[in-house]
Amino acid sequence: MLNLKILLKKFLKWRYKHISNKTFIQLLSILIGFLAGLAAVTLKNLTYFIQSLLEKGIIISENQLYFVLPIVGLTLVYLYVKFVNKHPIAHAVPSILFALSKNKGLLSVKKIYTPLVAAPLTVGFGGSVGLLGPAVKSGAALSSNLSRLLHVDVKTRSLLIACASAGAISSIFQSPIAAIIFAVEVFSLDLTMLSVLPLLLASISGVLTSYFFLGNEVLFNFSISEGFQLKDVPFYILLGVATAFSSIYFTKMYFGIVELFKRFKSPKYKLLFGGLAIGIMLYFIPPLYGEGFGFINNLLDGKHLLALGQTPFDAFLDNIWIVIALLFGITIFKAIAMTTTLAAGGAGGVFIPTMVMGSALGNVVAKVINNLGFGFEVSESNFTLIGMAGLIAGVIHAPLTAIFLIAEITGGYELFVPLMITASISYLITKNILDYTIYTKELAEKDALLTHNKDQAVLTLMRLDDVIETNFKAVQPEMTLGEMLLKSVSKSTRNIYPVLDKENKMVGIVLLDDIREFMFDTTKHYNTFVKDFMHSAPEHIFYNTDSMKQVMQKFQDSGAWNLPVVKNGIYMGFVSKSKLLTAYRRKLINYSR
Repeated sequence: MLNLKILLKKFLKWRYKHISNKTFIQLLSILIGFLAGLAAVTLKNLTYFIQSLLEKGIIISENQLYFVLPIVGLTLVYLYVKFVNKHPIAHAVPSILFALSKNKGLLSVKKIYTPLVAAPLTVGFGGSVGLLGPAVKSGAALSSNLSRLLHVDVKTRSLLIACASAGAISSIFQSPIAAIIFAVEVFSLDLTMLSVLPLLLASISGVLTSYFFLGNEVLFNFSISEGFQLKDVPFYILLGVATAFSSIYFTKMYFGIVELFKRFKSPKYKLLFGGLAIGIMLYFIPPLYGEGFGFINNLLDGKHLLALGQTPFDAFLDNIWIVIALLFGITIFKAIAMTTTLAAGGAGGVFIPTMVMGSALGNVVAKVINNLGFGFEVSESNFTLIGMAGLIAGVIHAPLTAIFLIAEITGGYELFVPLMITASISYLITKNILDYTIYTKELAEKDALLTHNKDQAVLTLMRLDDVIETNFKAVQPEMTLGEMLLKSVSKSTRNIYPVLDKENKMVGIVLLDDIREFMFDTTKHYNTFVKDFMHSAPEHIFYNTDSMKQVMQKFQDSGAWNLPVVKNGIYMGFVSKSKLLTAYRRKLINYSR
């Protein structure tokens, strides 16, 4: 261990002498793209291995195993979390965004390998979630710990974490451009050459890693046979509206089910209730099993019966409206199955379930148009693709990612115009109704959400601990003026004195101006007390409650130059406006570089 530390120190010294910071970041981005790609490939292979082991049993049992498998998978995850990880599994992207805004981009080592264990167990045993989130989380944790080991500064660490997400997405979808755009949209990066080049290198590294280990295997083996036609524009607008309201449903259902599961006191009850609920849904709607890429591929190939699988409704599938109803059921229940899996203790992401739901909805809209009897005819495969883009744009508020991802993974650049129409309409409607996404709502409530608004982002990155000053001399209400002058005023360089009771709770303040006219009147020294001069502070800053934005607002509203900080009534120190503005300016300069 000692030899490794010595070698690391020697390497760092050599690096500072021979490699510029810009070049070092670029080299690191390539390495991080490779590691994130490797994590993604590992996740996929482990999950597919588990699914292949269980597949024959599901077929032989005629879907009866669907009642049991989700409970088994969730139980294995629960045991791993309880005895190995010893901390609940946080959702991937929100936990990364929180680390970036409030923890200097530091992620624990456990977050490297925990997704590689928990996610395959969840998805492999039927959990209706995706692998993208865990891959991004594992890659981000690798990036965070590597950058900490190599003494990389906070701003660069944040960039490298975004590079890890680009590498993971590029590896899973083999879509390097969409991976870069996702990192910019979701991680709120400034689009400059300083950030774009490392993202590009990481994305290339991730996709090459995927090609190396998986060959030319693609998620969607589909080529467009029908291009964009002007007469279909009204239907693409209709699809945009449909995906917008489905996105709103998806998001509200997510938070509703999460709140429902919070009522369960024990993780065991969550596991049992969630596992049974998922099992029942899988029995009646088999395509909800796992990620659902097979379902999407079958829809793209026009094989809706194969996509639906063996269900209790097989005898009625010669009726197209029954097929449409079942596909619409997948649209409805995918959101429920996904959220139930996560709320019950499973590990996974929301991105791929969003795609599955969008593909089903797009196919439903196309089938309805084609079977209404009005003589309209649209491409069901194209609508399946564009439905995915609409849901991604609406659920994640990432329209550019949606457009480029669907175009790249399908080679569907001929559909760029309809992709833009549907994605933009879905995003605009959803954004106007829902301010925050599944990724960002809880972060916004904690004031830990980074955005493209620089002023807001800088305030989010600032920490109250960095601006609290404690070199103020406290006084007690019962002190005489003479005692205050002797013990506090004569020994202080400040002009404000917190008044504390015996329990260190703040009861008021005394300003130097309050006692100035009595300081040299010795007759007042022994018969006047601190409580005679003290008064309330113009405002209080509440530790762990007030955000930096609220702190700034309190200074603005009160007009004060110093405000006390209290925690549960206990005095902690003061924040001065001058120090706060200086810290803000420094953070803004560092953030804008």
